[in-house]
Amino acid sequence: MPGTMTVVIPTFKERDNIAEMAAALRSMYPDFYIVFMDDCSGDGSAELIRGLGDPKTKFVERDPDDRGLSASIFQGIEECGTDYFAVMDCDFQHPVEIIGRMYGQLENGSDLCIGMRTDRFALGFVRWAGSWAFSIFANLYLFCKGRRTSRDPMSGLFAGKCSIYAPVIREHSGSMERRGWKALLDLLKFGPRGVKITHEGYKFQKRARGESHISPRVVYYTFRQCGVLGRGFARVYAFVKGIKDV
Repeated sequence: MPGTMTVVIPTFKERDNIAEMAAALRSMYPDFYIVFMDDCSGDGSAELIRGLGDPKTKFVERDPDDRGLSASIFQGIEECGTDYFAVMDCDFQHPVEIIGRMYGQLENGSDLCIGMRTDRFALGFVRWAGSWAFSIFANLYLFCKGRRTSRDPMSGLFAGKCSIYAPVIREHSGSMERRGWKALLDLLKFGPRGVKITHEGYKFQKRARGESHISPRVVYYTFRQCGVLGRGFARVYAFVKGIKDV
């Protein structure tokens, strides 16, 4: 019997994209569940999704005291209740059609399937260079901890088995960087060593509509995920960028 899948989509002020994303996923994957984990947007997104009247599509307004993109993802994985989960953005930078291929990888025995950006230059030079450098740093950290590495540990597009990763989140939630952006890095960091990891390549797209939420805090929180050395870099970076109250 085929496994069940929930697509978990963290959102913050994605009113311009959210209904179209829900329609695109439902058209392509009529049997999948969809859950939008919203980080207190207050922009009318909830009304748009609830107005669709789709019993397999849910909008969750999260606790304002536990805000963060990674926190939204972790809660969605914990609560989805299906065999598999997939995590993707709501801005169409991740192609909808790749979810089916990732589902196929999980059905064929993969424990974690990671979307691998094949054209990182589409990010722009600065973001490409930063992503490339962080990937090397993160993989070195994971290797030193005896954990599985990835060809794209910074990816925001990934899918996995709930039976493996929901317990990991429950056990290590207090040690994860819930306010950060790199949920996959924490799953690699705290996940089992013997899992089977596969990759699916995809072409990174430009944001469809709305504004990017990238900020210096993304870099700060990502550094913090990489052990003592990373936390040292984070403190220096926070000082240089004037990041306070973190």
